[in-house]
Amino acid sequence: MKTFLMTVGVTALMTAGAQAAISDNVVKIGILNDQSGPYSALGGVGSVEAARMAVEDFGGTVQGAPIEILGADHQNKADIGSTVARQWFDTEQVDAIMDLTTSSVALAVQGIAGEKKRITINTGAGTTEITGAACTPYSFHWAYDTHALAVGTGGAVVEAGGDTWFFLTADYAFGYSLEENTTKTVEAAGGQVLGSVRHPLNNNDFSAFLLQAQSSGAKVIGLASAGLDTQNAIKQASEFGITQAGQNLAGLLLFISDIHGLGLGTAQGLYLTESFYWDQDEQSREFGNRYKERTGAQPSMVQAGTYSAVLQYLKAIDAAGGDEAEAVAAKLKEMPVDDVFGRGATVAQNGRLLNTQYLMQVKTPEESTGEWDYYHVRATIPGDVAYMDPAESGCPLVQ
Repeated sequence: MKTFLMTVGVTALMTAGAQAAISDNVVKIGILNDQSGPYSALGGVGSVEAARMAVEDFGGTVQGAPIEILGADHQNKADIGSTVARQWFDTEQVDAIMDLTTSSVALAVQGIAGEKKRITINTGAGTTEITGAACTPYSFHWAYDTHALAVGTGGAVVEAGGDTWFFLTADYAFGYSLEENTTKTVEAAGGQVLGSVRHPLNNNDFSAFLLQAQSSGAKVIGLASAGLDTQNAIKQASEFGITQAGQNLAGLLLFISDIHGLGLGTAQGLYLTESFYWDQDEQSREFGNRYKERTGAQPSMVQAGTYSAVLQYLKAIDAAGGDEAEAVAAKLKEMPVDDVFGRGATVAQNGRLLNTQYLMQVKTPEESTGEWDYYHVRATIPGDVAYMDPAESGCPLVQ
């Protein structure tokens, strides 16, 4: 009996110690993004579902504690995103926030998380400021950024002869960053930027902006936007005969959801840069088809990136033996990423995942063999080429 009681006592202490390593005995991950606006198809509730898939694939618990996924719509407004983040951190004890589509929201939430020592893994927003001057010891950037888009799409278009540009730019942090990075790429390759015009987020009428771009005489109209804004600009450019007259469009941030919305008849021939394509190999097809069974659509790189971010976060907690942010952040930077999204990728000191990017060209309707068969892979861009050198990022964490 004495031996039995001692055994029970040791087991109880071990169990209590394991649970104490997980704050509140549960790991909570919040997926905060646009769930009702122009970016809802590329992230939205699809990212929430991808996060749930990651939890299931991990096994449903970590260090003996259950894992919960929360979702919320920030409506592309920094004040709403900040309010949700504070409530999650202060009231609901959320340990990490992910996706964060829309750069203005991402930067605001990242700042709050840094103050409260909580992890953010951004998969949806693009500005390089996330791993630049705004970086924190707890912030990470997965999937893509504006530097990688500029290197991929911008570089390819200039090389193909598109050496004069005019930008239609979304009027917020992401658009500015994308225009700035692409301008540097164009000019470094010997091209010239003839001008730019800014349009509001979630814009429906691009006629005035497209007329300015047309009158510039630029060979390329660079769309420094995303989601429905990019789709609307492409459709209206076609309706106005701009592309038929010889000017080319460069969709600097396009997702497979955009190509699906446009249709191959409108989107054919477009170049774009992606970090994930469901039909690339057997591993990506297996994941993509599982995701499609649950959502009705193939995953965007944001949704696949969210799956990867959640999975890697849980692996980091397991490796650290708990969810304390300092220890988890250290493991996230130490451990390579090896999953369906990131194949042997590493995380830089500024929190940037150095994952491979792919230059895609949209197929013609005749080339496509069926629904969601949309891309030719034209080039592979290693992560250390696609992304900014961490030493030049402006992140104070980088020595």
